[in-house]
Amino acid sequence: MSGRGGGNPADGGPAPHVPVLLAEVLAALKPQDGETYLDGTFGAGGYARGILGTADCKVIALDRDPNAIRDGQAMLAEFAGRLTLIEKPFSGMEEAVAEVGIRGLDGIVLDIGVSSMQLDQAERGFSFRFAGPLDMRMAQEGESAADLVNTRSEAELADIFYHYGEERLARVIARAIVHDRKEKPFATTRDLADLIGRIVRSKPGDFHPATRSFQALRIAVNDELNELASALHAAERLLKPGGRLVVVSFHSLEDRIVKVFLAARSGRGGGSRHAPVQGVEAPTFRLETRGAITATDEECRANPRARSAKMRAGIRTDAPALRVEAQVIELARLPEQPARKGGRRR
Repeated sequence: MSGRGGGNPADGGPAPHVPVLLAEVLAALKPQDGETYLDGTFGAGGYARGILGTADCKVIALDRDPNAIRDGQAMLAEFAGRLTLIEKPFSGMEEAVAEVGIRGLDGIVLDIGVSSMQLDQAERGFSFRFAGPLDMRMAQEGESAADLVNTRSEAELADIFYHYGEERLARVIARAIVHDRKEKPFATTRDLADLIGRIVRSKPGDFHPATRSFQALRIAVNDELNELASALHAAERLLKPGGRLVVVSFHSLEDRIVKVFLAARSGRGGGSRHAPVQGVEAPTFRLETRGAITATDEECRANPRARSAKMRAGIRTDAPALRVEAQVIELARLPEQPARKGGRRR
């Protein structure tokens, strides 16, 4: 787990592969000898290594990116018998745990978003800092960002940019894409970034004009919000009483889902109009802190990608997991608000 997050892929060039909020994650997770933990987003193994180095425990590590599993083989030998690597998205954690014969977990950590390794590899197409194919697929299969940009309707693209990227010029960008792709389909990150750069004005020191739109496409390609909502419900079912759930997110859409889920499950909140609480009989989590934990100034200086990170954690009670599967969809549902109309194309 290293430098993962969807903050600003243009900040300062390639960032060191260091896990964000590692000390805070370990403090919340409290690894103990003889226990079993799940790292749902293995990446470069930063969180898994931290857990295994803290206690004589075991870690089941998942990643939907086959490159992460391939590159983690050296850690398997280093932590012989204590680390298990499985190529699977964290929404499939229940299946993964069943595969290795584990009935319950003592802790789960999720670091949401794209990893620094993925951002720094031009061929993966996640970042506009490099000229590469317009791909963005974490699992390296299925519909790519180029497929989405070249086939979706103007309205669909506008909704993606507005809701997932909070881009105020979503309709203008979508209209320009549909116009330009008639002459030549979008194939590279540079193709799309250049078009957006002509539409979205920025001042020196601002994020790159394409930041929000690239984030939106990545979320849509990988179905990230539904993945997160599904994983939170799976974690509720898998954790033993006293087990700890720790989630690090990097933008407001992710953090809202985690915040609403933990508030509803701890009895501290009534959910939201998008995720109303239904039939809560007893809290399934208790919270040790009310707000999110953020990175220190020192960490942010050392790793700019930590600046947007927020950590939330909950401790599983002995109450039965709630069987309200519809809330998986409700948590990740987009607000019922159409994309705003932007100004004229520049």
